Amino acid sequence: MGRLFGTDGVRGLANSELTCKMAFELGQAGAYVLTMAKHKPRILIGRDTRISGDMLEAALTAGICSVGAEAIVAGVIPTPAVAYLTRHYGADAGVVISASHNTMEYNGIKFFDSRGYKLPDELEDRIEGIVLDGKETMPVPTGIEVGRRVRIRNAVKDYVKFLRGTMDTELNGLKIVLDCANGASYEAAPMVFESLGAEVIITYHTPDGTNINDYCGSTHPEKLQSLVLETGADAGLAFDGDADRLIAVSEHGNLVDGDQIMLICGLDMKNRGLLKQNTVVGTVMSNLGLENALKSAGCRLEKTRVGDRYVLEKMLEEGYNFGGEQSGHVIFLDYNTTGDGILTALQLLGVMKRSGRPLSELASDMRKYPQVLVNARVSEQKKNNYQDDEIIQEEIRKIEERFQDEGRVLIRPSGTEPVVRVMIEGTDQREIEEQAVGLAKLIESRLG
Repeated sequence: MGRLFGTDGVRGLANSELTCKMAFELGQAGAYVLTMAKHKPRILIGRDTRISGDMLEAALTAGICSVGAEAIVAGVIPTPAVAYLTRHYGADAGVVISASHNTMEYNGIKFFDSRGYKLPDELEDRIEGIVLDGKETMPVPTGIEVGRRVRIRNAVKDYVKFLRGTMDTELNGLKIVLDCANGASYEAAPMVFESLGAEVIITYHTPDGTNINDYCGSTHPEKLQSLVLETGADAGLAFDGDADRLIAVSEHGNLVDGDQIMLICGLDMKNRGLLKQNTVVGTVMSNLGLENALKSAGCRLEKTRVGDRYVLEKMLEEGYNFGGEQSGHVIFLDYNTTGDGILTALQLLGVMKRSGRPLSELASDMRKYPQVLVNARVSEQKKNNYQDDEIIQEEIRKIEERFQDEGRVLIRPSGTEPVVRVMIEGTDQREIEEQAVGLAKLIESRLG
């Protein structure tokens, strides 16, 4: 698998790349690194619904217990629930077994520290060094010092209680359609929305271990769009497999992505005096329309590298409390330490209730610019050389001058593939497609 940790934990083909042996060793190393100062540390484990979860949970639990830690097993529960409940239960760390929006044959393992934050690179590197290179020796307790597995039964209810506490309004009078992606939200999401008085229509909420993200959820919202129109619902809400992201659908069946959700919720927070420094944190992929709409409202957009972990890092560094990604990872730092799809959906519906405006009208406050992304295949050794190639840079300058304030060019080398990603944003779809393809071909000819 090469380097174990990517931007969101360890992922791979379950039982082939992400094996039981690896899960066991990650459990050992993670428990040791995150809790080594504790006499009898406690680590919370949650997972999504994919079939390999049982297997990997058993291996991970064994690894945790083998170094003397206690494994608190919560079962199927959203990723953001693990982040919250790690703090709520006073655990020393949390672990999630999930591959998020990926198809069922993949799985992953990611860690949270005792405060519910994803790990910084240096801690992941230390865990990786133990697993791959044996850089540190694991303790081998015996007798009463061996850890044990403890099953908790109220994790979903405790998480739902927390979610309800983030709302200052009931949802009576709203009809909503939930697409639970046959994933980790299938129990918690219906429970919380129904408890707040909404009329709820539920779909893709019967997981069988193999149907998670199977043409449903936030990456495949087409059927949700149709169902919203068929039922006359006020909104549709699509989560991904581990429920840390949200894509919404307006009453007209149109998609409302993470950028639009951030504008709606960010402006509502500003109007209520809750948006710290009047700043929203996004990424370099955030739509130009989001930046312009925030600026018009007296706010600003702070941009980071792609990845919700980098959004969170910037929020913590600068004291911001709201941010996210176009893909639907939205972080309300006043409530939780990671992207939370159900929490985001609740806050979005709260804006609809307080304002009395339909979702389509709220989303129209942002002019969404078309974006085109084209991959240029290049030599692995040369994929950063576009910055020093004068011919490529001159072409980029020409395109930027052509668009002026009505578009932009973003060049980004891939961290995992021998490609340079060319993203162009503008007002004319056909024009930006032509420009993106032309620039990608130039980069390939120069760096291929």
